[in-house]
Amino acid sequence: MERPVRQSVSLPPKIARRVKALARSRKASANRVIVDLIQEGLESAENERRRFLDLADRLSAATDSADRQRLKAELARMTFGE
Repeated sequence: MERPVRQSVSLPPKIARRVKALARSRKASANRVIVDLIQEGLESAENERRRFLDLADRLSAATDSADRQRLKAELARMTFGE
């Protein structure tokens, strides 16, 4: 097991209140909640990256014009939003 690295993070008051409320509801420390939220965010970003690369691979392999258009539109939504 790796040793934890101590970091100092300043949170805006509104987010700090939400973290404390979440910690109370989970019966956990605010530190544990922050670690969990960061971990979930990192996993989410990695999943989004994998999904994007998968779509790009599918686009490059697609031969059907309609399928290519659909994949291009989906990639555009991921890149630029709705």
